[in-house]
Amino acid sequence: MNPTVQLENVHKSFPSGATSTPVLRDVHFEARAREILFLVGPSGCGKTTLLSILCGTLTADTGRIEVLGTRLDRTLDPHLTRFRAQNIGFVFQQFNLIPTLDITQNVAVPLLIQGTSRRVAHDRAREQLAAVGLADFLRERPHRLSGGQQQRVAIARALVHEPPLLICDEPSSALDSRTGHQIMELLRPPANARPRTVIVVTHDPRIYGYADRMAEMEDGRILRMLNSRAEIAAAHPALDTP
Repeated sequence: MNPTVQLENVHKSFPSGATSTPVLRDVHFEARAREILFLVGPSGCGKTTLLSILCGTLTADTGRIEVLGTRLDRTLDPHLTRFRAQNIGFVFQQFNLIPTLDITQNVAVPLLIQGTSRRVAHDRAREQLAAVGLADFLRERPHRLSGGQQQRVAIARALVHEPPLLICDEPSSALDSRTGHQIMELLRPPANARPRTVIVVTHDPRIYGYADRMAEMEDGRILRMLNSRAEIAAAHPALDTP
């Protein structure tokens, strides 16, 4: 199967006084349709930088970045913004919900940005919220929900425009173990439905058992790829098995 995300020979450095500090070093990275791929490693290893580059929010110094058939390293910023809005859903560690909007309005935001009518956007938002178990909370503001419920809202918002690529940045680290497992269970159907790719960036070993494949990072490089659940289980024998 052809990769939906492919990075080759990617390098990235950031200025540090009169010199520069390398953050990514000759990174090769692939993600495929209908899989949950984990990107793991210690804090500071380059996970967030790699995530930003494959989303087009950060420019690499050198390298080839192809996402869903589009060469992001050759795409100008206005087109990148449109590409992200149409093709990528984001789930963040801190939820990033708009506190002045109820959760239906929050989930409708990606559709409204694309120009969908308010009525249709809210109808689809309510359907997506029902799919994540929040049909009884449609008019609630985020602050009235638990952390796990807020993360469900964030997942609904990320999926409402049916993106082929879903990026989850530390989706469980702010949650207790039980709630973290519940959140990961919600991500399994989206990964298997349609040709969607789910990339989970995490350093939370409690959820490693949900990965179909795993890329391990260290010092700005992909240290190794674990290409099956069996390889992941062998490399991380203490992981929780869902």
